Amino acid sequence: MNLQNGMPSTHTLDLTSSLGASSRNQSAGDNKSTDYHNTRSILTIAFQFPYEAHLQDSIAATARQYVRSIVSSVQRVSMALTQVRPGHNIGSKQLPGSPDAVTLAHWICQSYNHHLGMDLLRNDGGNEESLLKTLWHHQDAILCCSFEMQPVFTFANQAGLDMLETSLVALQDITLDKIFDEDGQKQLHSGLVKLMEQGYIYLPAGVCCSGMGRHVSFEQAIAWKVVREDNNAHCVALCFVNWAFL
Repeated sequence: MNLQNGMPSTHTLDLTSSLGASSRNQSAGDNKSTDYHNTRSILTIAFQFPYEAHLQDSIAATARQYVRSIVSSVQRVSMALTQVRPGHNIGSKQLPGSPDAVTLAHWICQSYNHHLGMDLLRNDGGNEESLLKTLWHHQDAILCCSFEMQPVFTFANQAGLDMLETSLVALQDITLDKIFDEDGQKQLHSGLVKLMEQGYIYLPAGVCCSGMGRHVSFEQAIAWKVVREDNNAHCVALCFVNWAFL
């Protein structure tokens, strides 16, 4: 807040003046893009919080909480809107050859039961669509990452997105090593051979980081190999139990 002659200024800076959601000078050829490329939209929201100098820390904390609340609300609205579209892949960023969300949820839960001898979720609905819904709303953060030299996240339920402080669109921009510190990376890497042999590993209580760099504690983490119907490995799933921001 700018103070001029003891009076607060009502001037508001236009924070969005330099932000362009899309180019208005696209060529005619660009307008002929397929529907597939037109199914994703970008929403840009700029926040501005006036404050007095001595209230900076308090306003900053309030602003962060407010922004997280808005982002979460926008994600929920986005999910509600996109669920009506055929082939929507809830919670994951679609990759060539990747399964739909219902199939992936089935693989995640089936592989967990196979490796650990217990159910990951309680699915009273009985069908695979209700299984996906239960997985999406599960209180623990459930994530999937690819089998690559530098694994990236390809799936997250709502708790997983909240823990990583990211969105569905930006999920794959986060690599596995980004959320673990050096000790966490060593524990994970040392257990990879065991994971591939027996199908799962337990990680002790520890601390990881969100995509925004905030520290997150968890009581326990479980990693297991997700296999397809042909028993070939598809990805690695992780479940962070009782996570909380520090």
